[in-house]
Amino acid sequence: MINFDNSATSFPKPAAVKRALLTALTRYGGNPGRSGHRLSMQTAEAVYSARTAAAEFFGAETENTVFTLNCTHALNMAIKGAARKGCHIIISSLEHNSVLRPVHALFRQGKCTYSIAKVSHDDRETVENFRKLMTPATKIIVCTLGSNVTGQIPPYAEIAELCQRKGICFMADGAQACGVIPLKLSEGINILCTAGHKSLYGPSGTGLLITDGKFDISPLTEGGTGSLSMELEQPDFMPDKLESGTINTAGAIALGAGIDFVDRIGIDRIYAHETKLCEKLISALENMDGVTVYRDSRVKNYLPVVSFNIDFLTANETAARLSDMGFALRGGLHCSGLAHTSLGTVPDGTVRFSPSVFNTENETDALIYAVKKISSKK
Repeated sequence: MINFDNSATSFPKPAAVKRALLTALTRYGGNPGRSGHRLSMQTAEAVYSARTAAAEFFGAETENTVFTLNCTHALNMAIKGAARKGCHIIISSLEHNSVLRPVHALFRQGKCTYSIAKVSHDDRETVENFRKLMTPATKIIVCTLGSNVTGQIPPYAEIAELCQRKGICFMADGAQACGVIPLKLSEGINILCTAGHKSLYGPSGTGLLITDGKFDISPLTEGGTGSLSMELEQPDFMPDKLESGTINTAGAIALGAGIDFVDRIGIDRIYAHETKLCEKLISALENMDGVTVYRDSRVKNYLPVVSFNIDFLTANETAARLSDMGFALRGGLHCSGLAHTSLGTVPDGTVRFSPSVFNTENETDALIYAVKKISSKK
């Protein structure tokens, strides 16, 4: 099976990640921060090393780097933890349900109001759309750094700058972008949430919440942290404040190895390789009768993600036929009804192609042949 569904979870994983995971399971079996014996301390050192690797990769402080279960977990922690009663939140029209649903839940609970800013093909228009929705009550803006449906990259740096001028917390969903394009908190990102299991090549069950510390995040859960155990209140220092209970120790250590892998290969090389495969696919599909590619030539920047459809099949039917031919692509709405509504592809969605650093031009050529074979059988 050739995996072109890396936007969901990257596979295969680098050999270094496999080794790190095995080492964690066979050597680092202690509970970090919970005991003073050697096994616990060695495990704590390995986790700290992984935490430091993540912090340095995104230009953050080690203590402000929190391990989570996934990006959805991180976004829920950030959104619900930073929202205050009566605040107004703005999100983009490209957001995943991991942003839309927690924001909508806060609205239904009477805790906040929210607006949706349309992302245009014109970056200046997009920024203006956000600006026009701002009110004195606006305290949080959440924006994806790259759509998981089309790959479109919104002008997040300009939106972040607007937030800085207004004293608004800028949260970024980096699930699709982290590990593919260079990202630092210094670009105006106050809170960055991302998945560990996608383009950072960590195992499933890993994610990150990284903050610059300028906006307070109330804990989503309280419990044991290994610190201040006689206090009734949750510790107010990071990362303990947001890490209750035992973290996914083996996953965190393996995620550190994934980040090292990306850093060693180089973001620019990864982006160039994956983009080349996307451009090859787009060029071929645009010349096929009965195939629609969802790319706007007016948009300046895209992640290496491509959505398409075969006109006489639903997205799921196309994905199923491709699966039978040995290709893993995701069909449907991709947990992003908001983005598909903006794209005009509701209710069936699209078929999504998302390569990784391990995919090849030959594999892409084979997929092109398969799509051509299916589309010619109408």
